[in-house]
Amino acid sequence: MEIMESLIVPLTQSPEFGQTLKAFGLPVRCGLVGPERAPEMQWLIQSRRLPLLGQVDLISRGPVLRSETAIEDWLPLCQNRRCTPLLINADDVDTNGLRAAGFWPLITPATIAMLTLGPERGMKAALHQKWRNRLSRAQASKITVTRRPIGRDHWLLRAEQEQARSRGYRSLPPDLVAAYAATNPGKALIWEALHRKTPVAAIAILRHGRMATWQIGVTHPEGRKLNAMNLLLWEAMLWLAAHGHDRLDLGILNTDDAPGLTHFKLGTGAKAHRLGGTWLRQPMLAPLARHLPQRLAA
Repeated sequence: MEIMESLIVPLTQSPEFGQTLKAFGLPVRCGLVGPERAPEMQWLIQSRRLPLLGQVDLISRGPVLRSETAIEDWLPLCQNRRCTPLLINADDVDTNGLRAAGFWPLITPATIAMLTLGPERGMKAALHQKWRNRLSRAQASKITVTRRPIGRDHWLLRAEQEQARSRGYRSLPPDLVAAYAATNPGKALIWEALHRKTPVAAIAILRHGRMATWQIGVTHPEGRKLNAMNLLLWEAMLWLAAHGHDRLDLGILNTDDAPGLTHFKLGTGAKAHRLGGTWLRQPMLAPLARHLPQRLAA
């Protein structure tokens, strides 16, 4: 008898994320094909109002498919009967098929770092030499690492908001991260590094099925000197692997604006995974999209 496993689902397609959005009062539609414990396909659709586009449905990094499935087979399941425009941040979706199905390309693909988790020996062997050396120095220092559930009043949430503002990137709002923790007990955790009883760095990781997502990371100057972030992420990797997770999403790679962070993520042994870009299907314009020149759809 074939043993089916649950799908590996990114954060924005996970039931945990859906429950969080619902708790936040945001409209969400979820669906699956096949048995709940081992579906062949599942999806989560957010409803948003965007400038110029108005009301749209958003499938972020979905739908998630067990095997290759033609777009015309799954699109009718996801398309709103009111013919609301459908926005897809594609992940492992046939972009040529999207174009043929009437989707217009809006934003070029991003690249993320995806880390495979497993036995400690294998993960340590996959570390790049400089990353491993920094980890060894951090382990030899007088850093204490703690792990706890995310609390709404933890300093890391405020520090991340300030860091995102100063560096010009977007992240999940702190209130949404706190709501994720409250809605999904035990699935939103903080690893914190203390040096002489003073916090010097912290990371927040959200757990969802077989995958987990590194959502927040902040380090103070003293933490950088001590390579505290290497130690925190390593401790998180070990714990997650021991608790049933086999993938850790380390987020977007940005070699132009954050080369140091990109090297840090890839130094874990993570692989660069290119997403499929952002596509829009407006039912009235779908026939025109099918005839869009290939160079514009790339």
